[in-house]
Amino acid sequence: MGAMSGTSLDGVDAAIIETDGETVFGFGESAYRPYSEAEREVLRAALGLWEGEAVEAAAEVVETAHAEILSGFDGVDLIGFHGQTLAHDPKGRGTHQAGSGAILAEALGVPVVWDFRSSDVRFGGEGAPLAPFYHFALAKFVGAEAPLAFLNLGGVGNLTFADPGFARPEAEGALLAFDTGPANAPINDLVRSRLGWALDEGGALAAKGEVKDAIVERFLQHPHFFRMAPKSLDRDAFAGLSREVTNLSDADAAATLTACVAAGVMRGMEHCPTPPDRLLATGGGRHNPVMMKMIAAGCDCPVAPVEAVGLDGDMLEAQAFAYLAVRVARGLPTSAPGTTGVRAAVGGGTLSRPGELAVALG
Repeated sequence: MGAMSGTSLDGVDAAIIETDGETVFGFGESAYRPYSEAEREVLRAALGLWEGEAVEAAAEVVETAHAEILSGFDGVDLIGFHGQTLAHDPKGRGTHQAGSGAILAEALGVPVVWDFRSSDVRFGGEGAPLAPFYHFALAKFVGAEAPLAFLNLGGVGNLTFADPGFARPEAEGALLAFDTGPANAPINDLVRSRLGWALDEGGALAAKGEVKDAIVERFLQHPHFFRMAPKSLDRDAFAGLSREVTNLSDADAAATLTACVAAGVMRGMEHCPTPPDRLLATGGGRHNPVMMKMIAAGCDCPVAPVEAVGLDGDMLEAQAFAYLAVRVARGLPTSAPGTTGVRAAVGGGTLSRPGELAVALG
């Protein structure tokens, strides 16, 4: 079972898959546990921080929410727990996900793999994105014969180019992955601060607005777009974008932020070594028809949600950490130079077993 709490701060996804860490054999139950507004405020207060009372409070929220949702599943052999990213600075202080897998293993009585990103960063990688190895397995699962791209539209957008012609995900040329830029995070922040909404449901607000092209052009001058892939972003790396739309109407601001998401994806597609056969979207952004239409307009290949090939876009990230947990338990790599820029294929993650924490505290 895998659990994911993303940068959108909406809640916890949990999903079961059947896998040996190489092949995906099938999918099991899934569930979603939303954060309350009070919990979101605690998490927001800790964003960008590495230590202190706010971080401890955020970790408690994350652990409590995960324990609640994960305790509702039976017959689980192993749990992959991502935690909540509070800060991501791979070339500086590292990467920080709140929540202890050791505490969850003790509470749930099931082994937990966690802290997936730190070892990748220690070996020179960006620590993100980590779902690409799972995307490679899914390309095999759906029977893809040509390279395809997976686009995750969460708080931050990230893209995976996957070539199923290779035998293993760590093989040179099998994968290329990177963050494309902001996705839902700035839009969610906008509508929350101005209107008290959690999100722009169905892109309804953006559909009423006018895109301010000058802002989109300035957005594309951000240093991120001039870096070679692989590359990653912190949730608030584009904080200046929110300031750019301060004087726009609600609708124009939403439309412009949505257009920036699409522009980042279009710029990202230029990194693909060959044109992908299709682009499959996952994450909350695929439910936004305005965002999807803008992305499709700028791509030279068909764009569709992952449901078009029988996958679950709401649970794909949680499934990814279930898959990665098995790879960690088996000593298999979870990232490679093409996915995070790490110097060589490396396995990440800490495996905590029930009873270990009690022994350590004793």
